[in-house]
Amino acid sequence: MKERYPVLPGAEPFYAENGPVGVLLSHGFTGTPYSMRPLAEAYAQAGYTVCLPRLKGHGTHYEDMERTTFHDWIASVEEGYEWLKQRCQTIFVTGLSMGGTLTLYLAEQHPEICGIVPINAAVDIPAIAAGMTGGGEVPRYLDSIGSDLKNPDVKELSYEKTPTASLLQLAQLMERVKEELGRITCPALIFVSDEDHVVPPGNADIIFQGVQSSEKEIVRLHNSYHVATLDYDQQTIIERSLQFFAKHA
Repeated sequence: MKERYPVLPGAEPFYAENGPVGVLLSHGFTGTPYSMRPLAEAYAQAGYTVCLPRLKGHGTHYEDMERTTFHDWIASVEEGYEWLKQRCQTIFVTGLSMGGTLTLYLAEQHPEICGIVPINAAVDIPAIAAGMTGGGEVPRYLDSIGSDLKNPDVKELSYEKTPTASLLQLAQLMERVKEELGRITCPALIFVSDEDHVVPPGNADIIFQGVQSSEKEIVRLHNSYHVATLDYDQQTIIERSLQFFAKHA
């Protein structure tokens, strides 16, 4: 699928080549690398080789997103993983929201991944299914789901509309990932916001119970909404994830 629109300023991918330990980061549904950029830069500064791709159909125009499938989003993170594999022996994966879903997907497919850090990851959003089966005509575009932030001074770079077709793709991806959680055995550090208006916080418990990792932990974020990577708990996420990488590398 060729995108028809240019990449928005601030939505560019981010790469940094440093040491033999790599971190792959993934942004979320309708979002852009902007939401994960502070983490990517902190990891690069700490000496990690970093790959933060832009998911296909994201960071341009919602019409581009409407024409992509969850297979395109998987391909985007798989390409990033391959880029890191050519440079690193040890790889960690982290992601926000659907980026967390893709993080779980990669861990299901690649048992050699050393550890995962899902942040407000989505595997079960009943409102999507309810909205699709509510009867009547479903509009082609729904309102934006971006910028769910407690900090009023921060805005996420995300689409102003959500394509309904893309929600169906997200639902399929979540279902697939949720069914295979038992395949994940690597260490897992699971971040979840106490208050999240996009992904129900109970998703963290589903993930925690589903993964078969011998080392797994839930860290609850008390001062952020959904886009926690840009919110008040950003520093907590950076510090705890860096500790996690250092421990398991």
